[in-house]
Amino acid sequence: MKYIIMCGGPRSDSPLREMFGETLVERSIRLLKENGIEDIAISSNDGRYKKFGYPVLEHDNPLTWENFCWLKCYYPTDEPVCYIYGDVFFSPYAIEVIVRTETEDIEFFASAPPFNWQYTKHWAEPFAYKVQNTERFFECVEKAKELGRQGKFKRGPISWELWQIIKGTPLNRIDYRNYTAINDYTVDVDTDEQAAIIEARGIC
Repeated sequence: MKYIIMCGGPRSDSPLREMFGETLVERSIRLLKENGIEDIAISSNDGRYKKFGYPVLEHDNPLTWENFCWLKCYYPTDEPVCYIYGDVFFSPYAIEVIVRTETEDIEFFASAPPFNWQYTKHWAEPFAYKVQNTERFFECVEKAKELGRQGKFKRGPISWELWQIIKGTPLNRIDYRNYTAINDYTVDVDTDEQAAIIEARGIC
């Protein structure tokens, strides 16, 4: 299975944030390799990611919030693939869970309440999609784009909305029981202030 680290989108700088002496994308690469993963690529149209020495899969994402472009970061493939979110500070345990979890269809990984005391947010965040059934996955991606254009979402359709479509659950309502929950300090890092809190706690 190929592992694609998603570093495109309007926050393309986020995976380049340094924490504990390495960028978030470098940390993800290191943890994947420690779990025996060598088939790694980066999804981005930002040339800065070429310096990490892995294939950079360019897409037509214009790096804006418009037209639900974030969904274009799921670089299309018909082979089994795991999409890892590039702006997430992963624990070794989280990457191990993602790598070891098997699926014959599609699996979603995210945090869920009740949150671990080391978790730095008050809401759940998505971490990865693992896909065996790529045909159905990309059918759902296209459906998400269409529903977004119809104004069916309260926000631009991204990870949670896509999962709701895949599972056939009500839109704009998160069911915390129907995916693989990772409840430790693994978190999407939005700001330097949040990164500083994690570093101050010595979580690494």
